Amino acid sequence: MVDMYASLRSNVGTLGQILGDTIRTDLDESFLEKIEQIRHLAKSSRQGDDAAREEMLTLLSSLNDDELVPFAKAFNQFLNLANIAEQFHTISRNCDELVCVPDPVEQLLGRMLGGNIDQEKVLACLKTLDIDLVLTAHPTEISRRTLIQKYSAVIDSLTALENTQLTEQEKKQHHLRLRQLIAQIWHTNEIRNERPTPVDEARWGLSTIEASLWQAVPDFLRQLNQQVEERTNTQLPIDIAPVRFSSWMGGDRDGNPFVTSVVTQEVLDRNRHTAARLYLKDVVLLVNELSMEGANDELLAYTNNSCEPYRDVLRDLRKKLRATIDYLNAKLEGQQPDVNPKDIIWYESDLKDPLMMLYKSLCDQGMSLIANGLLLDMLRRIACFGIHMLRLDVRQDAERHADVIAELTRYLGMGDYSHWDESEKQSFLLRELSSKRPLIPANWQASAEVEEVVKTCRLVAKQPARAMGSYVISMASKPSDVLAVLLLLKEAGCPHPIRVVPLFETLDDLNNASDCMSALFNIDWYRGYTKGTQEVMIGYSDSAKDAGVMAAAWAQYSAQEKLVAISKEANINLTLFHGRGGTIGRGGGPAHEAILSQPPGSVDGRIRVTEQGEMIRFKFGLPKLAVQSLALYTSAVMEATLLPPPEPKPEWRECMERLADDSVLAYRAMVREEPDFVSYFRAATPEVELGKLPLGSRPAKRRVDGGIESLRAIPWIFAWSQNRLMLPAWLGAGEALKMATDRGDLPLLQEMEKQWPFFKTRISMLEMVYAKAEPNLSKFYETSLVKKELHHLGVQLRERLATGIEAVLELTQAESLMAHTPWNRESVELRNPYIDPLNFLQAELLARTRREEQSSQNVELALMLTIAGVAAGMRNTG
Repeated sequence: MVDMYASLRSNVGTLGQILGDTIRTDLDESFLEKIEQIRHLAKSSRQGDDAAREEMLTLLSSLNDDELVPFAKAFNQFLNLANIAEQFHTISRNCDELVCVPDPVEQLLGRMLGGNIDQEKVLACLKTLDIDLVLTAHPTEISRRTLIQKYSAVIDSLTALENTQLTEQEKKQHHLRLRQLIAQIWHTNEIRNERPTPVDEARWGLSTIEASLWQAVPDFLRQLNQQVEERTNTQLPIDIAPVRFSSWMGGDRDGNPFVTSVVTQEVLDRNRHTAARLYLKDVVLLVNELSMEGANDELLAYTNNSCEPYRDVLRDLRKKLRATIDYLNAKLEGQQPDVNPKDIIWYESDLKDPLMMLYKSLCDQGMSLIANGLLLDMLRRIACFGIHMLRLDVRQDAERHADVIAELTRYLGMGDYSHWDESEKQSFLLRELSSKRPLIPANWQASAEVEEVVKTCRLVAKQPARAMGSYVISMASKPSDVLAVLLLLKEAGCPHPIRVVPLFETLDDLNNASDCMSALFNIDWYRGYTKGTQEVMIGYSDSAKDAGVMAAAWAQYSAQEKLVAISKEANINLTLFHGRGGTIGRGGGPAHEAILSQPPGSVDGRIRVTEQGEMIRFKFGLPKLAVQSLALYTSAVMEATLLPPPEPKPEWRECMERLADDSVLAYRAMVREEPDFVSYFRAATPEVELGKLPLGSRPAKRRVDGGIESLRAIPWIFAWSQNRLMLPAWLGAGEALKMATDRGDLPLLQEMEKQWPFFKTRISMLEMVYAKAEPNLSKFYETSLVKKELHHLGVQLRERLATGIEAVLELTQAESLMAHTPWNRESVELRNPYIDPLNFLQAELLARTRREEQSSQNVELALMLTIAGVAAGMRNTG
């Protein structure tokens, strides 16, 4: 039998061996032997060898202070290198058909054009697709940017080594390069010394585009065009951009006091600076390429019959791009440079129009082969990235806008807006929105917090339309939340309509979302403002933290159904913005399945989705991977549009309602009603210690004095993934499935799992988190860290976990979890011998730091490294 994972294991082995050699050189043979001994004991322990487990624990607890950091570092990097090998395997020549998509673009169109759908419909859908992937920093990538660049270089070397034509000398050179890179990785500090700023996060997002997406977008469109041409004998439009990119990095100020209007302006300037720099590289290459003389009348007239008309136009663009970079450099240095907009790239048309003229001239002169090279790539980059690289969203809490208006009405002697009821608020806001006079007096001295919101609105008002994305209102629940933002933008002098997007996050808000939007659609002024389009954001993280994954998923599905219905009735084109995280507990999971499991009619060629933290690297960190991800998104949105899933049967809905009701009760009975739950959570996980890890720019809590409800969804989930219980991703769901089975609903559940993509995806996600959960490890944390009188809670939680696993296996009729996705199971099993020792050591170090008033620097750093290592091993951490 062929071992499908032989090449993967071979690469893991090669990278692991080089790391071992590096450690041996840096430290000594005996230390490396101890590491290997612990790894082998971890493997044996996994197979039920209790003596091996005890020996491993003895070795771990006997590590002295000087050994802690190199030990944690070794296992951390073993896991990072395993991740690299796996990431590479999905794009490797030796990849098997169960793991990777040999040609994702071919599969995409094969499924669409090879089926029973009218070809014209497929092409029309493709040309009008509007997929917006929104890069967000939370949880920000746990790996430092310098290490990410080295990991990418390792993959380049692995790719080169696959070339069967290499000479022995060339192979030796690539192996030498691998050894050098892994030595660099080993000698680089993995933990940042300081927490990243919002600007650092934004620069990290830009580096992903520069390193990967800048190349992947035109590559993807070229492959897509080739497939369309072969199948339909037609070409895609020059400026097609089925997938575009936006960002929250530097614009998301919800609960982050470090994101100010000054920061947002700097990020906007940096985005534009990066775009200008990358376009300049393209233009320099085009100056070398487009040396031809033949041109059409338009170009000849434009260049006064130049003998090098293409180069003349490109030289002018080169000059303008250099001037643009100089102008933005001066701005970033804090100057206010005086510039004539005609001398730089001020509007997108300044760059696009001259290039389109060159493209048309080449085609007119019979040189379309040349036109469709780098010049076409550049035009398609402009269609995707514009001159601002990423459209920046702004996000702010609804309460902050209400505070501005309340302070203003009090100052003007109009009463206190915060004490008015909803109808009074709406009347006031609509009256002011229709008024010709300004509301905010020129001499008004607002409080610092209010002034910051006003400054942000003024900043948004000054930006070109293509620079900004949506203005997202978190914790939105009422029409006045939306109208308040529109009034503030009007007062700021915004010259063009901005997409103002309510974000419905909690269970109650999701359930009331359609009522809120229906009330807005019934306001004549608001309908006129929308011009027939509306974006609504669905929150996954906070709804799951509020109600558990099963109830939250059904609330999200139901809210979308109702929003689609009322939008259709009001003749409004709805775009749903899905605020997903990397983890299952925050709405994460495979994007293709997630999109196809949405309610019928909810996609309709348009979708926005957040791509968060470490998932950005896993999906878009390499050009080939990024092409796959772009193809998967395009395919899923086309399929959901042209072949929508079935409407759920009435009996499916009833069953799902019962599951949601049962699951939310089971979830809240533990999280909200169990008086000792918070104490158990804080003791049994490194939740408190996570605050010391310089992960992202945003505080872990919305309120310093709050409990679970004020804790952000990311540390809530991150903490439970560290002790391997994975609780937020399953609590309540398995118990509800067991109750349904006991009621005799098993045949109905099995029918739903086979025929309803929404339910099938939920069960598949549950299987994945159950497979990653390790009750024995969580019990070890409990024994080491939790006082005995709270141990009963751990017993209950592990019983609930076992109940859920049993219920899912009974439903799927499988002998083991993830039996139908062997690649995912292999991926989990590959990492366990490396993650387990880090978990055991982490629990030991947590116990040490909590016992001692002052821990040594080595203990603190080793603890941080175990957190980073477990996160690397678990992949989707937060």
